[in-house]
Amino acid sequence: MRYPKLAQPWIALFLAILAELGIALFVLSVVSVPLIAVWVGIPLLLVVVPAARWFANCHRTLLAGFLGERIPRPYKKPPMPGMLMRLRTILTDPQTWRDIVWLLVNAVIGFTLCLLSAVLFLATLFYLVYPLLVGVTPEGVFTEPFGGLFTVNFWTSFLLMPVALLAFMIWNAAGERLLKANAFVARSLLGPTESAKLAMRVRELAESRAETVDTQAAELRRIERDLHDGAQARLAALSMNLGMAEEMVARDPAQAAALLTEARESASTALSELRDLVRGIHPPVLADRGLDGAVKALAMSCPFKVDVTFDVPGRPPAPVESAAYFAIAECLANAVKYSAATTAWIQITHEVEKLHMIVGDDGVGGAVIRPGGGLYGIERRLAAFDGTLTVVSPSAGPTTVIMELPCESSSLKTTPSSGTA
Repeated sequence: MRYPKLAQPWIALFLAILAELGIALFVLSVVSVPLIAVWVGIPLLLVVVPAARWFANCHRTLLAGFLGERIPRPYKKPPMPGMLMRLRTILTDPQTWRDIVWLLVNAVIGFTLCLLSAVLFLATLFYLVYPLLVGVTPEGVFTEPFGGLFTVNFWTSFLLMPVALLAFMIWNAAGERLLKANAFVARSLLGPTESAKLAMRVRELAESRAETVDTQAAELRRIERDLHDGAQARLAALSMNLGMAEEMVARDPAQAAALLTEARESASTALSELRDLVRGIHPPVLADRGLDGAVKALAMSCPFKVDVTFDVPGRPPAPVESAAYFAIAECLANAVKYSAATTAWIQITHEVEKLHMIVGDDGVGGAVIRPGGGLYGIERRLAAFDGTLTVVSPSAGPTTVIMELPCESSSLKTTPSSGTA
């Protein structure tokens, strides 16, 4: 989220003040390293480095409003617990030293850029109210000629109004650029290097793979349990009923007929359970009618009105299509369970080599991503495809869930099943 134009000067002034406060952290960081030899530097470093990282993380958050994207935090995690292991990780982490260099650079370059941007705006305000200041100031204060041109009084002070206009024009043209320049300088030092990006990517893929394996194992256990406790038990009862009916058909036709009726009901129930199980694995409607038809079928099954907008020029690959379907299904299920909504909407488009999905409702809001929750499951499912999930859900509603899945145009397939439902 970008900052409003009029909020930028005050943020710039705040950043300029923070830049000078960072000098203390820079000095303590530099001093603590040689003091490791006498053991004093160890506790000092274990305190100063987290403080410097917190300080850098605050700037990563603040500067994201000028960059339009957040700056990642590429810090290494200690492989094992313990003070010495933590100290070793800190000293061998290149980002630790990049943070220290940034503290000094920010105190010089960052301070200058931010202060200049703020001063241009403050000069505009000052010269706008300058006649008022002269008017309320006792006589004799503004007696010196201004630049040797004229003596300042209430009436001549209005001659300085163009200075306010000039300062405003310069600030309007260069103020935000100065702050962006500071943000780019900070990102070059606070952001990850190419090797750090690769390490972060490998870690994300390893975590995603582990979670995907765990999810698949849990899904297999669920399928096995449902088959064992549901359809398998009913089919076993069906077999017993048919055997008993076969024995009684000659001596007690009425009892045999009752057993056959019970067997037919058991077969119907088992068939329904098998259909539900198959639908949970891969819905037939998704295979037959594509994502468009499957999502519209989901919308029709909801207890409230759901508007569906689908604008994808083809059919995504099966894994992407399946992930998108189950993500949308989970969002709708959450809306039905928790939102008390009366209407909802689904928008699916394909732009910039990504499948964009928006699911919203007019419910009570307050939805958050919690570990173990439905939204968290969606996030991890999408992460396996390098997808993202963003939830916008103020306490008073409405709730909007924005999801993206990489899907290249070349992978879209145009088939008869990709038509509208």
